[in-house]
Amino acid sequence: RGFGRSGWLVLAEQKQRITACACSVSRYCDNILMVVFLSVAMPAFGIACLLTYLLSRSSGRFQILDHPNERSLHSVPTSRAGGLAIWAGGVAGGVVVLVSLGVRSELAWITGAALVVGVVSFIDDRSHIPAKTRFVVHLLASGVLVAGGLGLQSIRLPGVELDLPAGWGLLLAVLFIVWMINLYNFMDGMDGFAGGMAVFGFGTLGLLACIVGDGYFAALCWAIAAAAGGFLVRNFPPARIFMGDSGASVLGFMAAALSLWADRMGLIPLWLSLLAFSPFVVDATVTVLRRALRRERFWEAHRSHYYQRLVQLGWGHRKTVLMEYGLMAGCGLTAIVLLRASHVAQWLGICAWGIIYVLLFSAVRRQESRAR
Repeated sequence: RGFGRSGWLVLAEQKQRITACACSVSRYCDNILMVVFLSVAMPAFGIACLLTYLLSRSSGRFQILDHPNERSLHSVPTSRAGGLAIWAGGVAGGVVVLVSLGVRSELAWITGAALVVGVVSFIDDRSHIPAKTRFVVHLLASGVLVAGGLGLQSIRLPGVELDLPAGWGLLLAVLFIVWMINLYNFMDGMDGFAGGMAVFGFGTLGLLACIVGDGYFAALCWAIAAAAGGFLVRNFPPARIFMGDSGASVLGFMAAALSLWADRMGLIPLWLSLLAFSPFVVDATVTVLRRALRRERFWEAHRSHYYQRLVQLGWGHRKTVLMEYGLMAGCGLTAIVLLRASHVAQWLGICAWGIIYVLLFSAVRRQESRAR
């Protein structure tokens, strides 16, 4: 009452100025993020696209042909050196991030471990390495990452947080990384599939990081997504080149590493990252469990993943991969919506996608029964 009308008018004017200033800052930040996105995505996409074109036509020392086998859905020998193009594009985008935004210690551990996985996978593409040897290398790379501070300290679910003993947290993190490396490799069996999952999955992680205000993490994710997009230009059905183990294993490793990093920093809970990559995670996990229960050698080449079964039912690569893209986009959009939603809404979203996957897998089985 004693403040007076003039005092309230001054406060109103100050409020308008603060609001205008906040809007200006918001627009400025949006412009900065757009500049960072373009500066990272353009070189990553361009270099990956150019190198993919050269590797798909070259007959030089880096040319590696993928010959059809019992797991393959292709019938003609095709180059599988595309992983090198994804590496080159990702490194180009990463360099832009380092120069413009600086270095974070976790990135050194991730880069070193990814290099180990990539080199061994490239050697395996050129001359076969026994599965046991690859598994040991994956364990070592996972151990390096965990030693760098990216182990699990707790399991965070909507409204629930379970603290883990140190030993269990490290073990679960190592198993998660090893599984993501191998499941991405398992799922790289159809034109445009693994590359598309990288675009949608890492692109979603980048958007989630942008929403919570971490431009550095977002830029790294967008660099990988853009490099995968450059590769996808010649990998989309009909594919002229494959990414090979050198591409799939590194992408799987990076998906695990960045998911753990985001969870450790409190940016994105691990369950939300898994939702973004769930088209790969769910298909691979359910298929391996089914084969293990039937006492089959699930680690050997096969064609029993759900996406492979759709192709064999006559859907073809293009129709199947477009359906999978719709699934990936739906998971990504759901993850973005659920990031700031209530705990009840988050649980409803998780349950909804569980029901969707059950219905989709049931539909595939019904189509197979009709075909028989």
